[in-house]
Amino acid sequence: MALAVVRDLREHWAPASAGELERFETDVLSGFVLARASAGLADGTIRGDVGHLEQIRT
Repeated sequence: MALAVVRDLREHWAPASAGELERFETDVLSGFVLARASAGLADGTIRGDVGHLEQIRT
């Protein structure tokens, strides 16, 4: 097994704008809801889960 050099990518990326963060949050939440719905969970359960995530985010 060989060792590899790991670079920190944060120094090469510009900070995300407010709009980029908002789009990212929307995409992640949409994916979460879709995954839960695909797993067959009831709408009320998904709504409760999303509510909890929104409380944590706030």
